[in-house]
Amino acid sequence: MENKRVGLLYILPWLIGLLVFTIYPFVSSLILSFTDYNIIYAPKFIGIQNYVNLFHDNTFWTSFIATVEYVVITVPLKLIFSLFIALLLNFKLRGINFYRTAYYIPSILGGNIAIAVMWRFLFANDGLVNQFLRILGIHPIGWFSTGVGAVIAISTLRIWEFGSTMVIFLAGLKDIPQELYEAAAVDGAGKVRTFFKVTIPLLTPIIFFNLVMQIIQSFQEFNGPYMITNGGPLNKTYLLSMMIYDNSFKYFNMGYGSAISWFLFVIILVFTLFVFRSSKYWVFYSDEGGGE
Repeated sequence: MENKRVGLLYILPWLIGLLVFTIYPFVSSLILSFTDYNIIYAPKFIGIQNYVNLFHDNTFWTSFIATVEYVVITVPLKLIFSLFIALLLNFKLRGINFYRTAYYIPSILGGNIAIAVMWRFLFANDGLVNQFLRILGIHPIGWFSTGVGAVIAISTLRIWEFGSTMVIFLAGLKDIPQELYEAAAVDGAGKVRTFFKVTIPLLTPIIFFNLVMQIIQSFQEFNGPYMITNGGPLNKTYLLSMMIYDNSFKYFNMGYGSAISWFLFVIILVFTLFVFRSSKYWVFYSDEGGGE
């Protein structure tokens, strides 16, 4: 009994944090989504009116489409780029630990507001990106004047934050038995065939994990789009997370903002469940003989 009390004492700070900063806000937002609440006055119960208004809000649907487009663009490209860098860093070269550390740094700095501000200057009309295009003889692009350009600007920042995903891929690559590559070489398989027949099948559990994590994180992206484009132009980069923030803390419509946040939660849940359901068709584990 004494050991149980000591163990409970050790995890008590975590339990308090879970209750105060996770469970309480989670439940409160659900309750507030059924109310008219402007933060100043007491919440007024209005039933499902916030959700009804949601589905008749053109700004919401524009934001929803922009969010899905952002996720569909950034997640696959980030996974591909992370895997490519992990493959390069998997070679045994002199000073390889330095390069691994250097490539991980963007993952630490990516969420920094200063990095987002720097990114905005990089893609400005006279920014470094357009200066580089001039050197190549390409006419400068107004990145923030078109929807496509703005999406590219905020997506590249997300892709640049590949460090943590790359490290997980690198760990997965190191777990692949070297004997399998030797056997493939004996059978006459080339580098490309070995990659698709040995490396990728054995990496599918890692790909699955990274895919789920990146989907969840990308749907909740806020700092980059808010600081770089502020939702423009014409709300083409106005993500749902920004709409939640504006309605809750800018327009003081906490009830409506809570309804949007719960819609976002359901969307993330649907996408995640789809990936989980589809995993039985493309994720292979070593004990199932998927790598053979």
